[in-house]
Amino acid sequence: MRSSLTLSAAFILAAAVFIGMPNDGMAQNHSNRFTIVIHGGAGTISESMPESVKEQYYASLRKALTIGRDVLANHGTSMEAVEKVLRYFETDPKFNAGIGAVYTSAGTHELDAAIMNGATLRCGAVAGVEHIAHPITLAKLVMEKTPHILLAYQGADNFGREMGMKWVPNSYFDTPERKSELERWMKKIKEHDHGTVGCVCLDEYGNLAAGTSTGGLTGKMPGRIGDSPLVGDGTYADNQTCAVSGTGIGEQYMRYAVGFNINALMAYKRMSLKDAVHYIIHDVLKPGDGGVIAVDRKGNYAMDFNTTGMFRGVANSSGLFELKIWKDK
Repeated sequence: MRSSLTLSAAFILAAAVFIGMPNDGMAQNHSNRFTIVIHGGAGTISESMPESVKEQYYASLRKALTIGRDVLANHGTSMEAVEKVLRYFETDPKFNAGIGAVYTSAGTHELDAAIMNGATLRCGAVAGVEHIAHPITLAKLVMEKTPHILLAYQGADNFGREMGMKWVPNSYFDTPERKSELERWMKKIKEHDHGTVGCVCLDEYGNLAAGTSTGGLTGKMPGRIGDSPLVGDGTYADNQTCAVSGTGIGEQYMRYAVGFNINALMAYKRMSLKDAVHYIIHDVLKPGDGGVIAVDRKGNYAMDFNTTGMFRGVANSSGLFELKIWKDK
């Protein structure tokens, strides 16, 4: 009788633990620690920008970081935080994702996004989206509702319609500023783009997640796909090492499998997160290629870049809340 009662109690306890687990990954030891890092793109960002414009960018970064921090502080998961942060960025025309996405050379918008769960290595991505308001959520649905990882173009848009997502005309993503960028590009007055958005998190359950959303490069050929939706290049997460989101010249991030190789340096060379990120950004990529945000399984973080600036921010459960654009500010 005693062993039967003990066994029953064990089953009840196990059931209670299972019910309390987050449903998007394998929960590890519960703690109150979390870390979240965001970026809003890297590139040629002039320090002489008007103070009013600078404050607008800081306000947007502050809002995005607060959204993610509050999810994690209220016992949400890293996957929830990543999605909510990037959904916010996709509605802010200052960034190259969703509304405000850059134009292709044909004067249209083709959006890419990816999300990855470090606990399970499950991931979803979309490329060339033209009619779905929130590509990051569409990428998450690819992960959750299909046996695939990457859907592109009409197939991705149609899947979003089937899932009941908001369907919009391609002009929904237009902004005057992006139109002006295209016109400058057409005249060959070309600047490095910035504005791709990303988020990486460690939640209190010990799980990592990464997500990236972008409109790509101004004047890109229709059909061009960059690194953001490619797992291992612009987006990667593994609970054993780190979560990574990149921003910059996508072709370079694809050539050097930036996200996976930061993970590999940690896994196989036993490098620290900051050392691995620094090596890839400054010894592998070329000056001007871009930047990376990353967080490891212990909550250490990195925000490194080889451009003039990168819109970025970090917050954690110890009260850290920091926003920066250039090297020291």
